[in-house]
Amino acid sequence: MNARGMSETNNAHRHGVDQDASAASGQDRPELRAAIEEIVGFGFAGVQLRVHDQGRTWVGSAGVRKLGETAEPPTDGHFRVGSVTKTLVATAVLRLVAEGAIGLDDPVADSLPEFGLDGRITVRMLLQHTSGVFNHTGDLGPDGTLLPGIPVQGQEYVDALSHTYRPEELVRLALSKPARFEPGTDWSYSNTNYVLARLLIEETTGRPFAAEMRRLVLDPLGMTHTVAPDASPDIPEPHAHAYYRYEVDGRVEVADVTRGNYSWASSSGDMISTTEDLHTFMSALLGGRLLPAPLLAEMRTPHPKSGDFRYGLGLFTEDTDCGGTVFHHNGGFAGWAALMYGSPDGGTTLTASLTIGDADLDFAAAAQAFEKAKKRLVTEVFCAG
Repeated sequence: MNARGMSETNNAHRHGVDQDASAASGQDRPELRAAIEEIVGFGFAGVQLRVHDQGRTWVGSAGVRKLGETAEPPTDGHFRVGSVTKTLVATAVLRLVAEGAIGLDDPVADSLPEFGLDGRITVRMLLQHTSGVFNHTGDLGPDGTLLPGIPVQGQEYVDALSHTYRPEELVRLALSKPARFEPGTDWSYSNTNYVLARLLIEETTGRPFAAEMRRLVLDPLGMTHTVAPDASPDIPEPHAHAYYRYEVDGRVEVADVTRGNYSWASSSGDMISTTEDLHTFMSALLGGRLLPAPLLAEMRTPHPKSGDFRYGLGLFTEDTDCGGTVFHHNGGFAGWAALMYGSPDGGTTLTASLTIGDADLDFAAAAQAFEKAKKRLVTEVFCAG
């Protein structure tokens, strides 16, 4: 897409820009239009982007909503947020801590005795990935080889999108594998930590996970377009389509993975949202409107063992190229990727959805493209001027 020589009205139509939002805030932001076009050029099918900058708003999209069509992704589209889910879940747990229902340093085994967890694993260790529990989607062995978990690639993965995994099943699978390290002694990103966090929420409150997510996080903020789907394959309209390209017996297949049973991710990555809802959440969280200041400070403090990842309690810390700091959690799996960034005060946010089409992107290439997309957008939004 090329915006040069076109009128502002045509630009808005062609690029999926929310004309009312952009005009009302007085922002043209051609650099953001160029950035999302470039992202499509990396091999993504489509992208939708929302930027809130100290009260000003820019919303746009590029690429296609669906392969074989020309319409851009809807700027208010729903999408699968992947591991962005973890920040929402961590916030729910910390709100239970604020209510006095649980303690950050309580042993998880006291609440979930049926799993035979190491008694040294605490609530804090789940949220900061220091429990040592094996990652049920696959992990690295001591010699660096991949130890498989549930199917996450190829035809097995596509077939599994019709299978329901219960969270207890995922936890038991993980616990059947050797622990990565002694609890609290190291750091390793494990999706299973956040499946355990879901079960802890349910056991502590006596209510379903989805209901407690609404009570603790979504309803107080009016996040009406965010859902925890559990085993439902549905995604609310409007939405773009996501695709997964893989090989079977040397033959290339492209599966539409928009609808699917994502219970394999459970509360580590199954939620659905919109860029506006994620903005609302990140602005409120970092602005101190969801958690008491001491708990927010805990959330934002990286664990020393997380190294360059700089992971706190459900949040990453990242330095920008211009000397600033942003907090974030991104997410992605086959077909989908999501970005959620905020400035320390929540006054500036970047939220985005990226969908993968039929481009020849293997896992490594897709990851590299995702990193390039993130860097370009973070620089444009948080280093402008």
